[in-house]
Amino acid sequence: MVIVITGNGKGKTTSALGQAFRSVGDGKRVLMLQFIKGPWKSGEDNKDIWPKNFELRKGGLGFVGILGDKLPREEHEKAAQKTLDEALSELKSGLPAGGWEMLILDEVNNALSLNLIKLEKVLEFCREANEKKIDVILTGRDAPKELIEIADIVSEVREVKHIYNEGQKARKGVEY
Repeated sequence: MVIVITGNGKGKTTSALGQAFRSVGDGKRVLMLQFIKGPWKSGEDNKDIWPKNFELRKGGLGFVGILGDKLPREEHEKAAQKTLDEALSELKSGLPAGGWEMLILDEVNNALSLNLIKLEKVLEFCREANEKKIDVILTGRDAPKELIEIADIVSEVREVKHIYNEGQKARKGVEY
């Protein structure tokens, strides 16, 4: 099954983590690969609280071209491609893929909209995951219509109100 969680509101990664929690609670193995989130620490980085059968790997180098990003774009492209290659490798490594029954590509839609990776490779990943009966969750703003069309479930997280618009900064433990 392919699930897309998109939109401009807060909660896409949080929703995917909730689904991961549900899946590992049912005895499944879940791998989350993050495409954009960089070296700063988020609550989900705390390996001590991870449930058995869950793993998170950060592949991103942080926001691209905003919030003080000084890295060359090529570095972001390499990191995103490396993360996608890792996802494909995990998928090809056995049945189920590397022992994983769910693969979450967090912020992959952002990587696509920033043209850091190629859409065809993500579509190929989804097709192969479907063939192997591996559940996939794709998160991030601006999901391309091609992913929405092939998805089994699509949810849009819509911002209604956010403290950021009132000049407040993101809060650790709530937004990251």
